[in-house]
Amino acid sequence: MTAPTASRRGPFDGFFDDAALFPPGDAPMARAVPAHRELRARLGALVGPFVVPAARLDELSAHVSGDAPFAVSVIAAPGDLPSAVGRVLAHPAFTLAAVEVPIAADVRRAVTALDDLLPDAVPAGVGVPRGAGRGAVLDVLAVSRYRAKLRTGGLRADAFPSPAELAGALRACVTRGVAVKCTAGLHHAVRHTDPVTGFRHHGFLNVLLAVSALVDGASADDVAALLGESDGHGVAAAVRAWTPERAARARGVFTAFGTCSVQEPVDDLVALGLLSLSDRIPS
Repeated sequence: MTAPTASRRGPFDGFFDDAALFPPGDAPMARAVPAHRELRARLGALVGPFVVPAARLDELSAHVSGDAPFAVSVIAAPGDLPSAVGRVLAHPAFTLAAVEVPIAADVRRAVTALDDLLPDAVPAGVGVPRGAGRGAVLDVLAVSRYRAKLRTGGLRADAFPSPAELAGALRACVTRGVAVKCTAGLHHAVRHTDPVTGFRHHGFLNVLLAVSALVDGASADDVAALLGESDGHGVAAAVRAWTPERAARARGVFTAFGTCSVQEPVDDLVALGLLSLSDRIPS
């Protein structure tokens, strides 16, 4: 049976960055590259770029042949940015779709490097620490064109911020006008408990609702409640009621997230009635 494919564009275009190389999926490159091409063929504009560490660009290049465009979001520390960006731009098949900088000791150095290297149309995200250093990093990003990269999970229970902590981080971004990319832990649409690990995971629709509420001036307590909501039908109904303009405003803040399985979040949207799919592969 042919796998379902996206039949129309909508508010989730470019939302799901393909982080198949990263935990917990840890797909080998030889499998991740053709799988990404298949996802792009079936799901089209829903699928964001292929996320790759700078240290694995040579390995990726060995698996990307010909001149068919292959959109890449490269992760590089500030000192490695010139080499990483240059290699992607010089590759005949790669398209530099985005750049991601891990949490850096000197965020101003990172921003300066990005300013010097990136074409205006290429977005970049800079890792933001949890805790006391968050505000200082966001203050620098607020006077740049770059977005914050927030971690929403990981391989340990303490890597998952509570709803209150995540609400605070999102509020700190929204009040400064800084857009957000999330990474790790957002495997499903709605807040849930992982049956294997017992970890409480945030839902990407909860985060969308949260940023939309923050744009409208909601309190931190109300936003934390939205992040903690686990009623999938209620969460989906709230998103379904949005106008296209409201959806665009929310996506203007919460731009994308990395997922090691793009298919899982897409399947959630289908199950919740928020995405219409067909069995026809687009031409």
